[in-house]
Amino acid sequence: MSLSIGIVGLPNVGKSTLFNALTKKSVPAENYPFCTIDPSVGIVPVPDVRLDKLSEMSHSKKTIPAVVEFVDIAGLVKGASEGEGLGNKFLSHIREVDAIIEVVRIFEDSNIIHVHEKVDPIFDIEIINLELETAGIKKPTLYVLNISEALPKVRPWELDSKVEPFPGPYIEVDPIFGTGLDQLINKSYDLLNLITFFTTGEKESRAWTCKRDATAPEAGKSIHTDFQEKFIRAEVVHYDKLIEAGSYAKAREKGWVRTEGKEYVVQDGDVIEFLI
Repeated sequence: MSLSIGIVGLPNVGKSTLFNALTKKSVPAENYPFCTIDPSVGIVPVPDVRLDKLSEMSHSKKTIPAVVEFVDIAGLVKGASEGEGLGNKFLSHIREVDAIIEVVRIFEDSNIIHVHEKVDPIFDIEIINLELETAGIKKPTLYVLNISEALPKVRPWELDSKVEPFPGPYIEVDPIFGTGLDQLINKSYDLLNLITFFTTGEKESRAWTCKRDATAPEAGKSIHTDFQEKFIRAEVVHYDKLIEAGSYAKAREKGWVRTEGKEYVVQDGDVIEFLI
């Protein structure tokens, strides 16, 4: 399953810096607008302690996490929906992603130019959202506040209770020092309405991705199309019960391994063996 999140925002708010921190992949992050024109794509593992514990329990030779695809999209400016600043091209990149991270700068730094010559997070959000709305783009959005720990912050909603901070969920992140990155990755995964199920054994333990409310055959397709097309049944035990038992064999002895059919809705944390 390939689902992606676009990192968007005004120029010079820290989009590429955040992308670099998430992916450890070097893309330009210079101090001028439109440095990044073509979007860069990075595949980021989803942190999950459950996978590590399953791998340890099974003495797995390999451990393979679930992933999220992040796309670094060049900065939008006012009038982007009318073609300003290569706006049409950048908006076309946003249309191709499944959800949006909107990076908002709330730190002051005279050495980093702000496109409007002032740091005003609410104003910035209004500009970006207006351009997206005008372009007919409606996807799930997570607001990421670039706090840059070493510098002063501008949070107008803390000074005036009448100011609503954001029209959706938000998280504070410092891409320079890496603060909040794991939480951001997990929040992004949730934003895509994804859950994780597992397979585990001596050969490998692996986290698989499926949409929330997927049936067992639909989830099985993440592994191989045969598990959807030729599905017979699934042997299922929840992660908590498997870890409590200490092994798959002991979980089966306790009656915690269930046989489920085509209508079973996979739950986050299920450990599954598909039978065809």
